[in-house]
Amino acid sequence: MGAIAVLLVLGGLIFFHELGHFLMARSLGIGVKAFALGFGPRIFSFTMGMTEYRLCAVPLGGYVMLAGESPENAEDPAIPTERLFSARPVWQRMAVVAAGPMANFLLAWGLYWALFASQGQMGLAPVIEKVLPETPAASAHLAPGDTILTVDGQPIIFWEELTEKIQAAEGRTLVLGVKRGQERLNVSVAPEMRPRKNIFGETVSTPMMGIMAAKEIVTVELNAIQSLKLSGKETWRAVVSMVTALIKMVERVIPADAIGGPILIAQLISKEAQTGIVGLLALTAALSANLGFVNLLPIPVLDGGHLVIFGLEAVTRKPLSLRARAAAIRVGIAMLAALMILATYNDLRRLLQ
Repeated sequence: MGAIAVLLVLGGLIFFHELGHFLMARSLGIGVKAFALGFGPRIFSFTMGMTEYRLCAVPLGGYVMLAGESPENAEDPAIPTERLFSARPVWQRMAVVAAGPMANFLLAWGLYWALFASQGQMGLAPVIEKVLPETPAASAHLAPGDTILTVDGQPIIFWEELTEKIQAAEGRTLVLGVKRGQERLNVSVAPEMRPRKNIFGETVSTPMMGIMAAKEIVTVELNAIQSLKLSGKETWRAVVSMVTALIKMVERVIPADAIGGPILIAQLISKEAQTGIVGLLALTAALSANLGFVNLLPIPVLDGGHLVIFGLEAVTRKPLSLRARAAAIRVGIAMLAALMILATYNDLRRLLQ
């Protein structure tokens, strides 16, 4: 089951990415010579119009071959010049390139929407499990079992909302509406700035009350519109998390040996597949958003690198020379190869520990 889930998730994500390129090219009237599901030797193929559709032996993604895509093969006598990728305005070429990552973002949004629409929004209930001694919460006589209903008169449903309001208060006194048994009361608490470890292991100063959440889960049903809005927020959160992690890597807060590769991703997918379809779809959505972001990085070979090259062409009014483009591609391949080797080494080292 785990191996099948890995093939379906990774293959589906890459295939959907290529489908974005394909659909954008077709919508702009650009010739597509081949659209393949999988890589390697062909198992089955058929031709419709000028496009050959292929099913290949290795079911991990796919690829799109555009007419006149490579500058050195910009002319194709079998295809009208106006349908060649290289003959199109730079904005159209950029649209085709950007469509792959955008497809991944849309897939993430759609998966999150399906989960929220069918399962509702789940999170920790704002119920206190423990009050730490000598903290603002202890001074305000908050107690285990208390449920926080409102913050400054605004109702909350999830513990995360309470955390966000504490952070936003920046030490300002908050009035909490608390349910204690059958009693309702208002409690004033002034969060204090205290050091704590964030998810990257850094010590940061943040407003804290000194309370810990109980392990109670609350679920809120959502309609289609609410689900659509929340899924967009969740997709954006996945992208922001990836950007933050990349910045922390550059700052060396996240060590190089923490970088994971295909083996780690496969392990995560296999683990979620064992827990159920909901967890697997949530992970797939996050991976899709991350794949879209990674492909937008300005590295030659990736879509982001192509967008930079086309952007330079739009500014200078002339395409980058074949020599310069070839050199950039070699650099991009070397960078990706080095990163893949490091990630695979880290994965294998973790397996053998």
